[in-house]
Amino acid sequence: MKILEDIKVDWRDRRLIQDLYMRQEAVIRIANEETEPAIIGRGVRQGCPLSPLLFSIYAEMMMIEAFEDSNEGIKVGGEVIRDVRFADDQGMLASSEGELQTLMKRLEETAKEYDMKVNVKKTKVMVVSKEEGKIANIVIDGQRIEQVEKFKYLGAVISQDNRCIKEIKARIGMAKDAFNKRKELLNKRFSKKLKKKMVKTLIWPVALYGCETWTMNKEALGRLEAFEMWVWRRCEKVSWKDKKKNEEVLDLVEEERSLVNSITKRKKNWIGHVLRGNTLLKVVLEGRMAGKRGRGRPRKGMIDDIKEGNYERMKRKAEDREGWRGWLP
Repeated sequence: MKILEDIKVDWRDRRLIQDLYMRQEAVIRIANEETEPAIIGRGVRQGCPLSPLLFSIYAEMMMIEAFEDSNEGIKVGGEVIRDVRFADDQGMLASSEGELQTLMKRLEETAKEYDMKVNVKKTKVMVVSKEEGKIANIVIDGQRIEQVEKFKYLGAVISQDNRCIKEIKARIGMAKDAFNKRKELLNKRFSKKLKKKMVKTLIWPVALYGCETWTMNKEALGRLEAFEMWVWRRCEKVSWKDKKKNEEVLDLVEEERSLVNSITKRKKNWIGHVLRGNTLLKVVLEGRMAGKRGRGRPRKGMIDDIKEGNYERMKRKAEDREGWRGWLP
């Protein structure tokens, strides 16, 4: 309640929240019997629409206090980015091992003041670099954090080489598993039209989760196109022994290659939304990172496949919402 008062929440609203959350009682049902009522000492109410907002406010105030007057982090476009988070999924960013250790120490100390604790077992550290084999020794509460080569954050695989091919492989694997669990797709009683609709409704979304951030290089394109044909061949029970070309299979299912085009459209819509706004994502896209650029040709970027000429031209085009919707790279 002190935090709500500090951020100038009206006293009427605070009293309403206090009456809703304080002095709560709960019973536990075992078989057909219930225990005596017990008072819930702390925490928010699961299932309550207000709970996520209260938790976010609490976490936000904790982060502000933890990193007040802190210069550690990654500098992009003149701004210091030290953390990215979604609810209680927290990611800390720093340009060196020492800075990351300082950030984690600040977070650990402030979390204790807020009666919260960093889960050391679930916390991982990863060094994103072109050079392999770099070690980062980060310690929390006297325990060394496990270093990994990749980890999953909000359903997407992030790897230390900063490439998306591992994520694409993982999504294709999950999509194939989803297809194999749908035995009705192989049932001859269903019409071809119904099977195609089921594939686009149940399989494509699994494969394309988070595709807006993928870098579409040659290897990624090859894997996605191969997966698309894998699905259509199994829908029509076409074996490799039949020696049918992909064009023949597409004619058989009355379809064209569309998976890569779907990714391009989704990426275009998302980038257009980002460019028309004023968010952290736009700062990251447009800002220059501190430090020197490495030698050699730069890697293909996330938005290179939808740019026409240069970034400024794409940005001006995105400002026209109607024109952007009808445009295809």
